[in-house]
Amino acid sequence: MSEERARAIERWQEAYRYQMQGNLDRAIELYRESIAIHPTAEAHTFLGWTMSFQGRLEEATAECLKAIEVDPDFGNPYNDIGVYLMQQDKLEEAIPWLERAKHATRYEPRQFPFMNLGRIYLRQGRWPEALRELEAAVRIAPDDKGAHRALHEARARLN
Repeated sequence: MSEERARAIERWQEAYRYQMQGNLDRAIELYRESIAIHPTAEAHTFLGWTMSFQGRLEEATAECLKAIEVDPDFGNPYNDIGVYLMQQDKLEEAIPWLERAKHATRYEPRQFPFMNLGRIYLRQGRWPEALRELEAAVRIAPDDKGAHRALHEARARLN
């Protein structure tokens, strides 16, 4: 790994700490510094995620698209675009992005796009598809309490 890339990763990890502490403006500054040093899909994705907390969904989506340009195998930006579309009630537009996230070769936590697709299908009343996605999420991440809860709630709605 180049020294430049190592510095960039260090900077986006620092940005993430600020983001988790709720200091979004400082996190955005640090993500941008990281990208200026050496663009990574992670820094673009996390910058977008931070912007989404400020309601800046268009800018967040633009950062995810940049992340995909840098590394099309990184699944997180596909899922995040799907989530941003879900937040805007653009459910049909979100589905292809979440499907792409499911098939990305580099993605953790892998269960998220399955859970998000399950949520979309529940909102659309597409019960068999919702159950299929939520069951897959539980298979992928058997320790994820949120996945289990979502599947349990979906099954309860069917009874």
